[in-house]
Amino acid sequence: MPQQDSPLNHVRPGSFLTLHYRLSGPDGTDLVNTFDDKPATLSLGTGELAPAIEARLLGLAEGAHMSFDLGADEAFGPRNPELLQRLKRSLLNELGDPDERYSVGDVVQFPTPDGQGSYAGTVREIDGEVLVFDFNHPLAGRAVTFEVQLIGVL
Repeated sequence: MPQQDSPLNHVRPGSFLTLHYRLSGPDGTDLVNTFDDKPATLSLGTGELAPAIEARLLGLAEGAHMSFDLGADEAFGPRNPELLQRLKRSLLNELGDPDERYSVGDVVQFPTPDGQGSYAGTVREIDGEVLVFDFNHPLAGRAVTFEVQLIGVL
């Protein structure tokens, strides 16, 4: 007798998902929340979610509503001190607008070496003609809670 498949789709590597999700920090403050707006759509394995979050989704059935606590080094990895970089103002002038004014906390986009993409750094310190940028993920080294409601799994 042939085995019958479950009527619900389950999350597998490469699944296309429609979902609501909330990502909150250690104090419970929402960092991202789609529950009050349109659901998100994404493909698993394309880097749209942190690997630790994707791993928690694998095997969940369509319709599941779950919450996961992820440790400080688990969700977005530990903070890497090597990703703090000092850049001279003259280099920033070459890469962007020489009239740009920077403040601590500003997020600045930088082009990738091939010019096909960009990455961001946050200004952490300004010391005369040198700015210290933090290229760590903003949530690196922070515990988070991920709540998800799977609406559709393809």
